[in-house]
Amino acid sequence: MKGFIHSTESFGTVDGPGIRYVVFFQGCPMRCRYCHNPDTWSFSGGKEVSAQELLKEYDSYKEFLKSGGITATGGEPLAQAEFLAEFFALAKEKNIHTCLDTSGCVFNPESHEKIDNVLKCTDLVMLDIKHIFNEEHKKLTGFENKNILEFAKYISSLGIDLWIRHVVVPDITDREDELFALGEFIAGLKTLKALDVLPYHDMAKEKYKNLGIEYPLPDTEPLTKEKAIWAKNIIIKGIKNKLNKK
Repeated sequence: MKGFIHSTESFGTVDGPGIRYVVFFQGCPMRCRYCHNPDTWSFSGGKEVSAQELLKEYDSYKEFLKSGGITATGGEPLAQAEFLAEFFALAKEKNIHTCLDTSGCVFNPESHEKIDNVLKCTDLVMLDIKHIFNEEHKKLTGFENKNILEFAKYISSLGIDLWIRHVVVPDITDREDELFALGEFIAGLKTLKALDVLPYHDMAKEKYKNLGIEYPLPDTEPLTKEKAIWAKNIIIKGIKNKLNKK
């Protein structure tokens, strides 16, 4: 089986625990307004490779990756679920820690056999919740968030470790009520291991320009570290509030 891969990174340090081999899958159905990888959107691009070829590349770096593992990101890796399942299954045969970095947007609560085949070989899911309020989520990404939130609960029910990521964008995802509600939601995820609150940046502007794509947020300033800390504290308040009600 062959997959379409945008690129790989040999020494990733922000894509899961430890130092990791990161595989960027080609293709994503979402169009997040703050996306910094628009070059991964198209499903017709990328390099066609086999799972064995990727693992051979991993093996050339494995001495440096003993404390880490492999992370599949993108793009949206679950859009190539069959190939990803084969890749992760081969990785687990080698006792490699596997991490799935996903938006969860392709999950269907009524039919998810292909995704289940991925998850049974997945040690950690890093789930990016774009916006907790459905209508705002649609404005931001073009997708409703119902299935994404169901995916978060499903991951937790399977006992798979879960990291939640949330990008804080000025005037879009920095409202106190949204952040508090996000905290209340993730308080119900029993396998939650970490919360990453990421400040919005505009470093992809040049990439959009080179691709001939209009940058969606031309007037939005990068979020300050202080505001990101404030946002994370609000989310934590929401978590504590929900837990205190139990």
